[in-house]
Amino acid sequence: MSFINYTTKEINCKVIYFGPGLGGKTTNIQFIYEKTQQRERGKLVTLSTENERTLFFDFLPLSIGEVRGFKTRFHLYTIPGQTFYEVSRQFILKGVDGIVFVADSQTERMEANIESFESLEKSLERQGYDIHKLPLAFQYNKRDLPSAVTVQELEATLNPMHRPYFEAIANRGQGVMETLQAVSQLVIRELKGEVKR
Repeated sequence: MSFINYTTKEINCKVIYFGPGLGGKTTNIQFIYEKTQQRERGKLVTLSTENERTLFFDFLPLSIGEVRGFKTRFHLYTIPGQTFYEVSRQFILKGVDGIVFVADSQTERMEANIESFESLEKSLERQGYDIHKLPLAFQYNKRDLPSAVTVQELEATLNPMHRPYFEAIANRGQGVMETLQAVSQLVIRELKGEVKR
């Protein structure tokens, strides 16, 4: 669903950070924004309503190169984690090209992770997307906390599709850029038609 701007010779791709509330989505976006060169990024926009916050910015990663002579610009979004923001989720998911699922590694957040992932699947289905065909990477955040479950448990619970995953401590920037790079590469491969369905 990438948008091609023939005037600027850019392909615009939408990558969404999804996961339970307070799992680290906003921390990821803010870290990426701070680490992106000013000339390569747009403005960081925060859309706030009474109880939710959605962050958005776009950037042009020069390291990715071109796809068929077009530069690739990525638009990164967070989606509110709380389940009662279904309308916002549906709106933001329109035209998605790739997803990072940010899971909270704490034992007490496993139920929220599962609920959030199931919600993602249903939301995508409503939009006509198949989660098995979309570029998707997992980030297991908060790995430094004492109540963090094992990566094996997170994998078994959330990632039976065996998509790429990264351990992270997002508030220190650990694993943040690696996750972004992985999902970006998956999106680019999709754009180039290299993924065999």
